[in-house]
Amino acid sequence: MAADLNEDQQLIVETARGFAREKLRPNAARWEKEGLDRGVLRELAGLGFGGIYVREDVGGSGLSRLDAALIFEELSRGCVATAAFLSIHNMCAWMVDCFGDEEQRRRLPKLATMETIASYCLTEPGSGSDAAALRTSARPDGNAHYVLNGSKAFISGAGFSDLYLVMCRTGEDGPKGVSAVMVENGAKGLSFGKHEDKMGWRAQPTAIVSFDNCRVPVENRIGPEGEGFRYAMRGLDGGRLNIAACALGGAQDALDRALAYVQERKQFGRRIADFQNTQFALADMETELAASRALLHMAARKLDANAPDATKYCAMAKRFVTDAAFRVADQALQLHGGYGYLADYEVERIVRDLRVHRILEGTNEIMRVIISRDMLK
Repeated sequence: MAADLNEDQQLIVETARGFAREKLRPNAARWEKEGLDRGVLRELAGLGFGGIYVREDVGGSGLSRLDAALIFEELSRGCVATAAFLSIHNMCAWMVDCFGDEEQRRRLPKLATMETIASYCLTEPGSGSDAAALRTSARPDGNAHYVLNGSKAFISGAGFSDLYLVMCRTGEDGPKGVSAVMVENGAKGLSFGKHEDKMGWRAQPTAIVSFDNCRVPVENRIGPEGEGFRYAMRGLDGGRLNIAACALGGAQDALDRALAYVQERKQFGRRIADFQNTQFALADMETELAASRALLHMAARKLDANAPDATKYCAMAKRFVTDAAFRVADQALQLHGGYGYLADYEVERIVRDLRVHRILEGTNEIMRVIISRDMLK
């Protein structure tokens, strides 16, 4: 545990680590086949993890971005897919808390307890990295409703979640024409595609979310028209930290498993931990994770402080940590030899889960664009 954490943060780490050890790690392999467990999500919410940085007046925990990074790292040591799904829900809850009006904020107590589960809908089949080119439209229908048409792709929780925070076009092309609208599951005209057969994050349902003349009350729009893209990008600053933290936790779990394995497995009459090649690999893995943790915590502190370079540091942390975490997990599999390729040893699941962290919340190539653009401005 990092020496610079205060007593409250140390308690947060111990709580999340204990839950991951007792409830998540023993079930992660089973959830790959059976899907997310709503009961476990409610238990996580009972620990205050359903509205981590939502304000306390509406049932949130009122914690910091650094606190959130600590939580998601520890939970991911038990199940990356569950922790990452929880992080997306938290991003949505924060956006409602930060940008919604008082009536909309009344939804937050149920979001904090995860009686209501939220999904984030930005990416479309034709606009991934070029998110501002989204085409899902929200046309006025009188003064009281919008009618939504279009589709969103790769949506975690599609069909499972109760509330969808949708970025849709209410005006001109480009980012200034995008608004944020909440759509409830069960709304007429809302439908979901088949579950995608994914490499990793298999515990999470992922599918297309479609809108076919889906009528939504105007009061479900968060903030003024045209502000949705700005809200989405603000949400992604924290989302990138969370996804990085989840990658870090998964990689730490993989390293922990590898460290135990190399001290038990023998070849050529010796433990494989006794070979210098193994020792060097372990040293590099430990170093990469320590460096990742330091950069992640620095970026989280900058976001907490609203530092002018917070967005750049969030992108730096996301790029560096997710790349390093995947390398570490892959090396952990290699240290297991052929057994690492077997599901029974669970390292292969971690490798599969962590691969997508270099893609979502903005690809690592887009992170480089954000970083370099800030450097050259």
